[in-house]
Amino acid sequence: MAFVAPVITVRDLRMRYGDTDVLTGLDFTIGAGEVVCLLGPNGAGKTTTIEILEGFRERSAGEIDVLGEDPRRASEAWRVRTGVVLQSWRDHARWTPRSLLDQVGGYYATYSTPDRRRPVPTEELLEVVGLVDLADQKIATFSGGQRRRLDVAMGIIGRPELLFLDEPTAGFDPQARREFHQVVHRLADLEHTTILLTTHDLDEAEKLADRVLILAGGKIVADDTAEQLALRAALGVEVKWSRGGERFVHSTDDATEFVRRLLNEQGDPVTDLEVRRASLEDAYLDLVQRYESGQSDEAVRAFTEVV
Repeated sequence: MAFVAPVITVRDLRMRYGDTDVLTGLDFTIGAGEVVCLLGPNGAGKTTTIEILEGFRERSAGEIDVLGEDPRRASEAWRVRTGVVLQSWRDHARWTPRSLLDQVGGYYATYSTPDRRRPVPTEELLEVVGLVDLADQKIATFSGGQRRRLDVAMGIIGRPELLFLDEPTAGFDPQARREFHQVVHRLADLEHTTILLTTHDLDEAEKLADRVLILAGGKIVADDTAEQLALRAALGVEVKWSRGGERFVHSTDDATEFVRRLLNEQGDPVTDLEVRRASLEDAYLDLVQRYESGQSDEAVRAFTEVV
């Protein structure tokens, strides 16, 4: 099988603001078609990392390869291959979504290829982000969530090979968030788009990401699937049940054996049995709390050992 180079390769990435080291040596790779979520507490350097990879911020040190080029010296053709959805919306108050997307789409048409037709048709984009009914309304009248949907459309109009999403569903209602998740899955599964996103919504990360990177203390301290990170948290399993009109909760490391004993006990029958394993949110909070309490060495060992 032919070797396929990673879409993103980062080695010893460092960033300093004045006397403060924000990134102290990041190392990771992202392969073609992966959906990877970068998590971390506020101030951990998530947005800084994304902006460096996009070529919008100069790094202090380190080696970076994104789609075969260094972002800080990348060509215009390279930028067309990437899509960006920033945290804050772009303001085009006097435009309508249809006119804006038509205008921007003309730029991408120059870079269309038989393998990757550009741009995505305006009507298709409007449907994807749920703005069909607002297509000819002035953007100045939009709510924050509606502007956010337009930001997403702008980010994917060029049918990017690599898409950066920084808090993409901020301001979305539950229905809009669910529809956006479907868009992400379609981009990854059908168009083989590589996606790197940040989010504070741990449930969103668990639903979308093939792999999760957790940033703390200026470094990537965990890198695995959400399921494996939850297993490594070693937080046990929570079992809930009812018996004789009373509700019980118990934590255990061996849910199978505990439930077997529970069901074999004499007395009133067990009802409303629920077994809940640790989630990505549980694992993430456990790891961050260890770092904040000075247990960084123990945290790294816990989340990097083989399960």
